[in-house]
Amino acid sequence: MRLLTFLEQTALYLIHCALYWYWTVPLLFSGCFLCRICSAFLPVKPGRGWRALLFIFLGGVTGMVIWVGDNNLLFTLPVFFTVFLACSRGDLIGRLTVTSIFFCLIMPVCAILDTYYTAVMHHFNLDDLIFYSNKAIRPVLWGLLYLTIRNRLPDHPPQLSPKLWKLMLLLSAMPLCAMLTVVLLPYQIYYSNSVYSLAMNLGLAVLPFVFLTSLALLWAILVLKEHEHLEQAERLASLRESYYQALQREERQVRTLRHDLRNHLTAVRGLLEQGETAKAAGYLDEMAGSPALGGKIRICENETANAVLAAKAEAMDQTGLKGLFFISLPKDLPLTDTDLCALLGNALDNAIEAAEQTKDRQISVHCRTEKGLFMLRVENAAPATLPPDLPTTKADKTAHGFGLPGMREIAERYGGTLETRQQNDRFELIACLPLRSGPQK
Repeated sequence: MRLLTFLEQTALYLIHCALYWYWTVPLLFSGCFLCRICSAFLPVKPGRGWRALLFIFLGGVTGMVIWVGDNNLLFTLPVFFTVFLACSRGDLIGRLTVTSIFFCLIMPVCAILDTYYTAVMHHFNLDDLIFYSNKAIRPVLWGLLYLTIRNRLPDHPPQLSPKLWKLMLLLSAMPLCAMLTVVLLPYQIYYSNSVYSLAMNLGLAVLPFVFLTSLALLWAILVLKEHEHLEQAERLASLRESYYQALQREERQVRTLRHDLRNHLTAVRGLLEQGETAKAAGYLDEMAGSPALGGKIRICENETANAVLAAKAEAMDQTGLKGLFFISLPKDLPLTDTDLCALLGNALDNAIEAAEQTKDRQISVHCRTEKGLFMLRVENAAPATLPPDLPTTKADKTAHGFGLPGMREIAERYGGTLETRQQNDRFELIACLPLRSGPQK
């Protein structure tokens, strides 16, 4: 019955918004500012319809009437989470975290204005100004917040590791529980003046704390994102450094071999003149097996991709796997080095881990750019049963594969797709990314 009453009130509220411009305009401004902030943290689904739905919903929810001791907050909560999750994509834990934070960012403002600001205006006999000023304060507040933090907003929604998202979700639950408790606890106990007074005092102390805590959590997400970005860049730099050091070692070996080549030829000629053809052949075989003659395979023109693929090819050789590389990449790609490194590195890490558990020791890697698309296909043998998200089995999960969700997020951020399929004992990963100027917001 209460839910039906809430729905009726919501319908009347929407009709009122549509009929009276002095109500609608402030809500639209509030929705505009909040949508800009929210889309910097929440990966919105492609298409203008989803962004428009989020914009309209955020504008409407900023005008929701919430006061301490009212149960509107309880009915608003599931609607808020449903709309946010429906409009967004990507990691579910991350979306829940961001949704919880924004709920704790918006609702305390509504509760403070409807509970305390209204009471103060009524105390000073300014009832005629309550309605208009209450609605005008909201867009001003959200506009000031947006102007204050807009230079710090990320270009695209932060993507953290699953472990960090779970930590942030637990942290976001604390202000959410605090706000629900202080708003809903005194419901239907207004007969006690002492309890009502205590609830009002608690709300005055807790609600601003919830608002500030939500801002702090958004800042913490940005800090963690920057920290992970630096870690990825450091791993990429380490990978490149090891690759270049290997090249320098081979160059030294080639110079040494070239310096001793005359002596080697003299030794072979002496063996042939003495009729020791078997020894001469063995000597030549020994020279042919020299690492200096093996050389470092130049897999492609792109330095980042070449460093990653060369390192994974060496890892395959060390584990007894056979890597077949069919690579055609240009020197420059619109993908960032860290994204390219993460996409290739984790795809091959997962392939190596799976192939090590089978008798088929072959991994084939196809990667090329064609018709404005970056295409990657990795095929390998795999056990009959694989985890759905292909998490890494290595102890250090932050330095190795982060499973399909992380790779799929990279593909979706560039407007592309990542698909997998398994038939019998073969596993195939296919990624297709449009070659634009950079990742989409």
